[in-house]
Amino acid sequence: MPGSDRPSSPSRALRGRGSECEVLVRLLDELRAGHSSVLVLRGDPGIGKTALLDFMADAAADLTVARAGGVESEMELTFAALHQICGPMLHRMERLPRPQYDALATAFGLTSGPAPDRFLVGLAVLSLMSEVAEELPLVCLIDDAHWLDRASAQALAFAARRLLAEPVLLVFATREPGADYTGLPELTVEGLPDADARDLLNSVLPWPLDEQVRERILAETHGNPLALLELPRGHSPSELTGGFGVPDPLPLSGRIEQSFEHQLAALPTQTRRLMQLAAADPVGDQALLWRAAAKLRIPASAAAPAADAGLLDLGAHVRFRHPLVRSAAYRSASLQERQDAHRALADVTDPQTDPDRRAWHRANASSGPDEEVAAELERCAGRALSRGGLAAAAAFLERATTLTANRARQAERALAAAHAKIQAGAFDAAQKLVAIAELLPLDQLQLMRADLIRAKLAFAAQRSGDAAGLLLKAAHRLEQSDLESARTTYLDAMSAAMYSTRLACPEGSLSAVAQAVRAAPPGSRPQRAPDLLLDGLAANLAEGYSAGLPLLRGALSTSAGEMCVETELRWLALAGIAAVHVWDAERWAELSAQRVEVARSVGALSELPLALSMRVQLLFVAGELTAAESLIDEIQATTAATGSTQTPFSALGLAAIQGREGDLAVLVESTLKEVTPRGEGIGITATEWATALLYNGLGRYDAALAAAEQGSRHLDDLGFGPWCLPELIEAAARAGATAQAADALRRLSEMTTASGTDWALGMEARSRALLSEGEGADRLYQEAIQRLARTRMRTELARAHLVYGEWLRRENRRVDAREQLRTAHEMLTAMGAQGFADRARRELLATGETVRKRSRTVESARDLTTQEVLIARLARDGLSTPEISTQLFISPRTVEWHLRNVFTKLGINSRRQLRAATLRPAARSVLSS
Repeated sequence: MPGSDRPSSPSRALRGRGSECEVLVRLLDELRAGHSSVLVLRGDPGIGKTALLDFMADAAADLTVARAGGVESEMELTFAALHQICGPMLHRMERLPRPQYDALATAFGLTSGPAPDRFLVGLAVLSLMSEVAEELPLVCLIDDAHWLDRASAQALAFAARRLLAEPVLLVFATREPGADYTGLPELTVEGLPDADARDLLNSVLPWPLDEQVRERILAETHGNPLALLELPRGHSPSELTGGFGVPDPLPLSGRIEQSFEHQLAALPTQTRRLMQLAAADPVGDQALLWRAAAKLRIPASAAAPAADAGLLDLGAHVRFRHPLVRSAAYRSASLQERQDAHRALADVTDPQTDPDRRAWHRANASSGPDEEVAAELERCAGRALSRGGLAAAAAFLERATTLTANRARQAERALAAAHAKIQAGAFDAAQKLVAIAELLPLDQLQLMRADLIRAKLAFAAQRSGDAAGLLLKAAHRLEQSDLESARTTYLDAMSAAMYSTRLACPEGSLSAVAQAVRAAPPGSRPQRAPDLLLDGLAANLAEGYSAGLPLLRGALSTSAGEMCVETELRWLALAGIAAVHVWDAERWAELSAQRVEVARSVGALSELPLALSMRVQLLFVAGELTAAESLIDEIQATTAATGSTQTPFSALGLAAIQGREGDLAVLVESTLKEVTPRGEGIGITATEWATALLYNGLGRYDAALAAAEQGSRHLDDLGFGPWCLPELIEAAARAGATAQAADALRRLSEMTTASGTDWALGMEARSRALLSEGEGADRLYQEAIQRLARTRMRTELARAHLVYGEWLRRENRRVDAREQLRTAHEMLTAMGAQGFADRARRELLATGETVRKRSRTVESARDLTTQEVLIARLARDGLSTPEISTQLFISPRTVEWHLRNVFTKLGINSRRQLRAATLRPAARSVLSS
């Protein structure tokens, strides 16, 4: 590839940006060598991010360059920005694996079908970029990433995090990185150095400037290049006497925009109108712009003054000199001028190929209520939901509310919009919409809906301890008019009460909800899965574990049937808890995976963190800690994006099982400070369970006993209370507190014996063995191992090997003890449960076995990584590269890259040879007798 087309040194770089340009040139050189990279350019408005992207595009003239930019007015239109970046690549779609092709085609409205999984769309984008990069390395430049629509931001960030073997470079320019880009490599763009700032200012001033004035301009612009270029323009020497004249309270970006407004004001009227029209159309389609201009009788000659001023480029795509020029142009228009622009754009937008954007333009063209447009926006909301765009649906419904004249219908739309905003995680907007609805005349049913939305908002946004009581009241009111909705609301109340537990007020406790459900009219016949679930939980809580067991099993074995998305998410949440409660590991795995899939596919950001958290809990006990860590990152990103509060259940558990005492102490302290004021009792129990788990792993049994004893007092904390019992039994047995251990075993066996699953009986056998002696103990330990080996609960199985090995060592059966302890140590080490792995290591040392630690940093070059093992196993099982790509959310090229590494490390050259290979990740310690 010729190098003459790109800057070879920073000497050709932008003024004052030598170090930044060096970074960008280095990334391009690495890309040409076949390496992928991601970079987030972060800086204030006008600081020069766009100029750096332009520099990069010029320097990459020998590569494939794709560009996109976020547009503030399109933030609610699902996948709008992704259309920009991927539109020119769609001719390569046919080469994508079928699930990815279907997801991307549905997202872009090319085909109809169920809402696509948001993360499958991200994988499709990654694969599409990889396909394009097969010809030439690909540079993707995304400007104004803070204005990307949510779906596009998620998809692009997903792709960015999974770049590995693809020659793709992704660069995001943004004011603030936001949750989607957390953890990606950043380059902060600061103001220009003083000397460069002075030179730049001198280059745009046609007259000598008083030195004090110059110093004030330099001080107030903070080296911001756009401010230095634009603020002095259009001002006479007398106007600049005091620096900027009258002190301006606007922030710097506002002042820069005002400078652009001055330049716009100097343009001919028709040129200003053309720029206002272009600003109202975020697509940048020149043909569309000129068709709309013809509607407004704007002549073609109007473009020249804008181009001569360097404000607008009317090439293949309509581009503004800077996003703030677009903003200034749009805001310079009067209300009537904006409406005229949007009306013209609506008239020339094809209702068949782009109905949503046409409806959006029609809405912005409306000068008052317009039922026809409001109804069209409602239809747009339905289409957005079908594509997985909850945020877009909420935006359409919100705008429809403002265009509705009929007050009763307006209230209905405001409530619908508020409800959609909650699901999309836009809690502040939901609060405002329900307040609007409450100012309108509401019938009895709408009043109940408003109360219900407020209760849901309290639970979704803050996990408020008041939510259960509010939901219970709403359910009572709904019984007379809508029994099905009442029972649905009781399910919500049950969920909310499970969070408040020990901190609940009497009217919002789990007991109060259970009693209310028992007193309510029965559901439909035959009973649906949600009805069985509700009645089973109520019976369990009101009458005892065994009483509710048949109903709960019936609910879990009954098909969910046809449900709307909201009902399905509600059912999946409680069904997952019920599956844990009845010790049904397989159903828990199925339900937790389904819940995450549904929440992702529709963009239910208020529900997704909870769904991920439940999935992480399963991964903990299944020993899949690496997968759990990646989901914890996603939880943190989602809660940051929505502004919601989320108890860090997953982070607590991970720190505990990894033996990170200091990290857990910090998490426990911060969690207790947050959950106690808002009345979230389950958060307290979670900290007690995690603390007991940590100290059992570290062998500090007195501390584990104290924490587990506290947590086990609250067995109605269905997620964590019962889990404290095995920790309490183990800690008490080791600490010599036999009475406490026996009492805990009695309470545990009331559940496990009634459940009868291998998971339940395996946990009971392990716990009972800890309190037994002789042949009885030996038999129970072996039963625990046999039963747990038939489940996916690998962490619990490894711990069964550990306690059995410890018992055998105390019985002086060293050879048998070593076998069990080796198995435990290998399993716990491989999964990353370092606290318990170290405990197993100490026990092995006590048997006389030599155990030598090995650092991760000195692993053999032939050791397989966890990811390589997983990919190799899937390939060995017959999955194709596209199938592995789809299952693991990585690109096909990355799959092949990992397989090449596996072949090299194992000394093989085909997938067939994987069948005879030993596939396990590098251990972090070496055992020798």
